Order: sequence, then structure tokens, then C-alpha cells
Amino acid sequence: MHNKLPAINELLERLVVEQPGIPDDLRRAMVYTLSAPGKRIRSMLVLWCCELVSGRENSNARIAAAAIEMVHTYSLVHDDLPAMDDDDLRRGRPTCHKAFDEATAILTGDALLTLAFGLLAERIDDAAVAVALVRELAQAAGAAGMIAGQVADLKAENTEGCLESLEYIHIHKTAKMFRCAAVMGGLCGRADREQLEALARYGLKIGLGFQIADDILDVSASSEQLGKTAGKDVKAAKCTYPALLGIERSKALERQLADEAAAALELFGPGADVLRQLAFALLDREK
Repeated sequence: MHNKLPAINELLERLVVEQPGIPDDLRRAMVYTLSAPGKRIRSMLVLWCCELVSGRENSNARIAAAAIEMVHTYSLVHDDLPAMDDDDLRRGRPTCHKAFDEATAILTGDALLTLAFGLLAERIDDAAVAVALVRELAQAAGAAGMIAGQVADLKAENTEGCLESLEYIHIHKTAKMFRCAAVMGGLCGRADREQLEALARYGLKIGLGFQIADDILDVSASSEQLGKTAGKDVKAAKCTYPALLGIERSKALERQLADEAAAALELFGPGADVLRQLAFALLDREK
């Protein structure tokens, strides 16, 4: 297992460039958002989990990795809009609606979302695997998944909040997509039910820990470090773990989640060490 970031970046741009019929302005905006220097954790997770269960990544995993990154990027484009979080900076560069305009940003997000599912329908070489991948991604990103988390997040602004509602927001807005990435990788690698269940537990745990770390960074890091505007959660009076539990208890919880994520991979033995290391590395990141 190794750093797959360069290959993912090349694949994302190529998949957009080679699509026929996209208007030039829209294509430029799609490439602009996808080419921003993101961490690609979800897409790398797809590839690593495929490699874990089958010994190597494959073309299906690469398409699935691109699809989940497109869905994640669409969510960021829409999240940054004035009607949502209203941010001017993302991944160290102007947000899509600032670099282009609001209408283009909305349509860019729409285009990335639909392209992701089109790729899964057209480029996966086994119909049963394609259907399973579409189901997983639709459930994680849809009205009962990431979008439900976004709705709850907006409703929780300027409220005291509680741990139960906060966990709901983070599980749905973030952790379900990490779970989805791990399961999609397993599906591409032909994992059995026990392996898929273990990968699902692992993905959910690291996703929740990732979001807690994100909340802490919003308080402790600068905009330059983050590549996006720091301190926005506080200004928007968002319900976050640091706001509810404080920094130290939040750090203890994210460490516990990393331990639980590592434990979920027990059946894979030493072969899953990279994924175990990832669970803890996500806690110590600076952006």
C-alpha cells in the first residue's frame, strides 16, 4: 500500500476532460474544483480497502474512488455557497462561486454528482458490483445520509445543542461517507460479508474521528493552515464537539474512536496496518 494521491488526481481530471458534450465553461469549473489540492482520503480509502481484501487495487476500485471524490467535491462546492456556509476559500483557493459565479457553482456541483453515478453505471465491469456501489454511495450521500447531516447542521446553528444531536450530525454529514468509501473498496475487492462489516465499522469510526479533528482544527489552526476560513464554526455558533465538550475531552474522544477503528480490523491481521496507522494519522493532521 502506498500514496495513491498523484494517480487519483490524474484520473479525476482525465475523467472530466474526456467526457463528451460538456460546455467549455462548465468543464473548466469542474476541473477547477477537482484539481484543488485536497487530501483525497475517501478515494484513497477505497483503493486501500480493495487492496486489503484482494491483494491489489483494480479498475473498478479506481472508478469507485473517483466517483466518491466527485460526490465529496460536489458537497463542498454547494456547502460553500452563500445560502449554506458562505465561504470564500476552499483548499487554499477561491471557492467555485467566487472563481466563477453562484449559478455556475450550483451547476458544477450538480454535474459532479451526476457524473459520479454515471461512471459507476458505465465503467464498472460487473453489473452486480455496479449496483452495489451505486446503492452504497446513494445511501451515504443522499437524503438520509450526508444531506440529512447538512440539514441538521444548519438547524443546530445558534442553539445549545446536545451530544445526541451532535453525533447525529457528524455521523450523517461525514462518517457515513467514510464508511461508504471503505465498503466500496471492499465491494470492488470481492470482500465477504464479515470483511464488509468490519470495513464498515472501521470507516464509520475514522469518519467520526476525522470530523471531531476538523472541529478542533477550526478552533486551533489558521486559515493558511486549513486552506479554508478558520473560526467559522464559532462565528456561526455551530454545534461542535469543542463547543460542547471542550478541547481536551474532544481529543480524548477522537483517540478512543481511533482505537476502536483499529480494533475493527482485527480479522485482517498485519495486512491492515496502513489503515490502522491512518486512523491515528487523521488525528494529528494540521489541515
